[in-house]
Amino acid sequence: MKQPKVNFYNLAWRWHFYAGLFVAPFMVMLALTGTVYLFKPQLDSLMYSSLLKVPAGHHTVSADDLLTRVKMAYPQGQVTQYLPPVNAERSAQFVVLNDDKELNVFVDPYHGDILGEQDAKKNLQAIARSIHGELMIGTVGDRLIELAAGWGVVLVVSGIFLWWPRGQAAGILWPRLNSRGRILWRDLHAVTGFWGASLLLVMLLSGMTWTGFWGKQYAEVWNVFPAAMWDDVPKSDVEARSLNTATRQTVPWAMENTPMPMSGDHAGHMAHDSAAAGPASPTIRLQDVQNIASERKVEPGYSITLPTTATGVFTIAVFADDPRNDATLHIDQYTGKVLADVRFEQYGSVARATEIGVMLHEGKMFGVFNQIVVLLICLMILLSAVSGVVIWWKRRPQGKLGVPPLRHDLPKWKTAMVIMFALAVAFPMVGASLVVVWVFDRVLLSRFTRQTESASSSS
Repeated sequence: MKQPKVNFYNLAWRWHFYAGLFVAPFMVMLALTGTVYLFKPQLDSLMYSSLLKVPAGHHTVSADDLLTRVKMAYPQGQVTQYLPPVNAERSAQFVVLNDDKELNVFVDPYHGDILGEQDAKKNLQAIARSIHGELMIGTVGDRLIELAAGWGVVLVVSGIFLWWPRGQAAGILWPRLNSRGRILWRDLHAVTGFWGASLLLVMLLSGMTWTGFWGKQYAEVWNVFPAAMWDDVPKSDVEARSLNTATRQTVPWAMENTPMPMSGDHAGHMAHDSAAAGPASPTIRLQDVQNIASERKVEPGYSITLPTTATGVFTIAVFADDPRNDATLHIDQYTGKVLADVRFEQYGSVARATEIGVMLHEGKMFGVFNQIVVLLICLMILLSAVSGVVIWWKRRPQGKLGVPPLRHDLPKWKTAMVIMFALAVAFPMVGASLVVVWVFDRVLLSRFTRQTESASSSS
């Protein structure tokens, strides 16, 4: 007699359920905060036009005079960064640490008037970015986001298996809109997930490059520059990633694990630890640094980070909407010598692909068209999450969690084990959590279910 074909559908459904249970709240949060940050250019222009926009003039005030006026306005503050005007109708901007606050100070580049200030960590875009990246709770939040993104990959992989067309197209390739109730919600969930799977994977993987654990390991493996690039440059133990924060992006991802050069010669500045720990005392002007950016054709929109120690450097950096225009330059604060000038052409192949992925993720690569595409992806994520919750709620037995049932006589599913092992190796935090979930499912939940079934049958 022919043996019935083993059906692993419920097993995949069970893992899809667990993944969705954990991932759904994070996906909703990421989609909402991502949408806010996606339209940062439009929202900034709408909300802060009085700070950002100025009438075009004929003669600009030098960067050093603007710096002096900001220092006079904030005598107890420390200026850490200068952002020259992007165009003739935009203000200049300084970042000032003042009274334990990080402020964005906006200045009229034609008259030197201070237009106002903005809390760099408490404006709408900064809050959205911080929630999106680390839930505003630092390292713990970063790890949770990374874990959710990794489980998002599990969700996509198991979802593709569940909804792969098996002799029918309706409900898989398009929703049966004439249906009602749970079937309609199931179709919306399946169709959205099926067509959006590849896009969601791109969003998840490109976003994970910024995470503190997986992203750092990924960068150390793939984001490598030729050692000869730094042979003739005095290097510090500080990496360029120190210039980036949860609310502010300064250097491109490809530059994060590169060493920060040091200013001065070995005899005068680097031979003594006390000199390195001392305050910065640049002998070149801020305007000189801005002139270097212009001479080297750095795309407008760049920032100039000021040195904070005696061996620190000026850093010119632009995290361009089109990664091909990325630039990171380190300038000696005493001589004005360009210690490093790294462009997109020097990135490795994986670093180039990653930078392009990040810009697509943020909706910047192709302007408004890219924004609309990412907005549609965010709406698909929201629809998929909401419909998944509705399906679960409608099929959930009264008073129970509604975990999909599982036969206990199934053989080992070798294909699934290989896929899970690959995911565990590729995403170690997912691997560790898989073990926890497996123990919970096999040891606790399954035992509780069997006890409940035995009690019901005996009664």
